[in-house]
Amino acid sequence: MKKELIWLLMFSLLISACSGKIRPEGSKSVKRYTIGFGSCGKQTKDQPILNVVVGNSPDVFIYLGDNIYGDTRDMEELQRKYDQLAAKPEFQRLKNTTPILATWDDHDFGENDAGRYYPFKEASKEIFLNFWNEPKNSERWKHAGVYHELRLKEAPIDIQVILLDTRTFRDNLTERVKEKKTIYKNDYQPTLSPDSTFLGAEQWAWLKMKLEEKADLRIIASSNQFSHEYNGWESWNNVPHERKKMLQLIQETKANGVIFLSGDVHWGELSKYENEYTYPIYDLTSSGLTQSWDKIEPNKNRIGFPIRKNNFGLIEIETQKRTKLTFKLKNKRDLIVVEHSIYLSELDFKSVD
Repeated sequence: MKKELIWLLMFSLLISACSGKIRPEGSKSVKRYTIGFGSCGKQTKDQPILNVVVGNSPDVFIYLGDNIYGDTRDMEELQRKYDQLAAKPEFQRLKNTTPILATWDDHDFGENDAGRYYPFKEASKEIFLNFWNEPKNSERWKHAGVYHELRLKEAPIDIQVILLDTRTFRDNLTERVKEKKTIYKNDYQPTLSPDSTFLGAEQWAWLKMKLEEKADLRIIASSNQFSHEYNGWESWNNVPHERKKMLQLIQETKANGVIFLSGDVHWGELSKYENEYTYPIYDLTSSGLTQSWDKIEPNKNRIGFPIRKNNFGLIEIETQKRTKLTFKLKNKRDLIVVEHSIYLSELDFKSVD
């Protein structure tokens, strides 16, 4: 009798354990995928915030530019500065635990606020691609600039990542004539020349082709801000006809699910750009990993408050009946300082028809 009771108990436990693994037909468990990102990390400074990034276990991390501060025309010096970043234990830990994607901004491109006329852009590109271990069969080696597109195959939905190059092809910006001294930077004003370009014809043609492809979520990584109010910093606002062109291209290709990630400005914020061409365009700005800026310009498109201190960004994608996106900025103490959630269905032309 005792043996029968023991076998009955074991059988009950086995059935209980198995039933926990069997889901009713048609049900779906919540699946989460996390994209981390950041910008503006000076190689001469400690970067403990990268340890916090690793602690959040992102499925991928995107460097948005100013990944080092090169600021030189000496390519040996530029290489040495990359080597300084490579030697940091916190960077090594991130690299050894997390897939990394990268584009560049002005300081790792070569010079502050530089564009198409920087004379060492090809040599800088080679150092950049080698540092980030770009496969030798990658299209990035074959065309000018470092723009690139890829799919996050482990994600529960089809995620397209578009890494823009906002340096190689960009014309010089129009310097702002300052009538009086202000506390804000305000270095540039919108250009009036319709021929001035931000991305260049080659990159625009490539982008159109990529936006015509199917995807559930499209993450456009732009080193410069897209959705904020004009503030005089380097941004898409300084070439307004190119910003309009981007919106019209999204409209023309019926590209649903577009969001922007940006860096550069040494503060963090979330902007929402309501416009006449598309659904609202969200732009989550994370800057910087080591750099900060006290004089934060007004931004009527900002959601919530900005963060002045060092920060990194997270996009959490949760799928169940509806796919939810949660935008987060965290500080070096792992505290959430910006958080906002939307449903992916809000980034759809059906929502604005």
